[in-house]
Amino acid sequence: MSGDLLLYVVIATALAFDFTNGFHDTANVVATSISTRAIGPRAAVTFAAILNFVGAFISLEVAATVAGDIVVADAVTETIVFAGLVGAIVWNLATWYFGLPSSSSHALIGGLVGAALAAQGPDAILGDGLVGRVMVPAIIAPILAFGVAGLAILMAYRIVGRANPGPVNRGFKVGQLATGGILALAHGTNDAQKTMGIITLALIANGNLPSTGFEVPLWVVASAATAIALGTYSGGWRIIKTMGTRIIKMDPAQGFAAQSAGAAVILAASQAGYPLSTTHTISGSVMGAGAARRLSAVRWGVAGNIVVAWVLTLPAAAAGGALIYGLCSIPSDDTVGPFIVAVLMLLATLWFVSGRLRRGSTLTAAEA
Repeated sequence: MSGDLLLYVVIATALAFDFTNGFHDTANVVATSISTRAIGPRAAVTFAAILNFVGAFISLEVAATVAGDIVVADAVTETIVFAGLVGAIVWNLATWYFGLPSSSSHALIGGLVGAALAAQGPDAILGDGLVGRVMVPAIIAPILAFGVAGLAILMAYRIVGRANPGPVNRGFKVGQLATGGILALAHGTNDAQKTMGIITLALIANGNLPSTGFEVPLWVVASAATAIALGTYSGGWRIIKTMGTRIIKMDPAQGFAAQSAGAAVILAASQAGYPLSTTHTISGSVMGAGAARRLSAVRWGVAGNIVVAWVLTLPAAAAGGALIYGLCSIPSDDTVGPFIVAVLMLLATLWFVSGRLRRGSTLTAAEA
């Protein structure tokens, strides 16, 4: 298989990941608005999809970080990129199935790091960038969002605490439309860029771009923006339920505070070039908005399960990326392995979708 064909396979896989990122992280953007009935579910995901698309064009700082600050660009091959993407996709689908809002961003970075380690060893990893740009923000962001959301809800209750609940709730629901829009914009600004960075790495590996002083092509920006918008529109309903109702039962004021805090933290990180986990950030703000009112309002058991998924994401995706790289390396021609894995992934996807359709038609027939 020619190098260009392998590049096309890698790009298609990257966009498939971007799609899973969209439906996996839809809950980050819309769950609070849906749970407080500020907006209907389908309108919410449509609104979020449009603003995710727009947000992808605002900044390219995160894309530059993913492409140049985590792994050594000259050491990366298209097979490494492909293996990292598949490891991330598998983790995204597993956590989606169980309704856990894990980090698509950390899954992608973990998969890439694991594949690079398996292929080139520790010298291929930029330790300072991985720690300073990924791991430290992963710890700080949810804590910061927790504190900001908690402070915001306390201020809100202090200002409107004695007002008539009806008009107050209606006002916060209108406010949620604005903060939800900003949050969707922030999500597109941060998350879509990670796929742009991965595709840029593949273009560098194929010789289409230089390893230093590169610019992300416009077609890469547009394709990544489109993929994440389509994924967002499809809706990750399992995770929406977890984010919207299982952590806390939110009122409109809490939803407004959580969305505002999450959007502020994500936008700040995007401008600084940090590939932040929007899932960590929004989950932290939701917990903060609940805990500030009453600690018992947060279902800490559910929150604990989410934290476990956070902790496992980087190593699990890294292990997946390393395993997929090993499988891709079995054929003597290292361009054949990714093609075989891609075909197997496509067949597995078709089997899964057809099974869901058959089960749906069986349920419909039973209801009739």
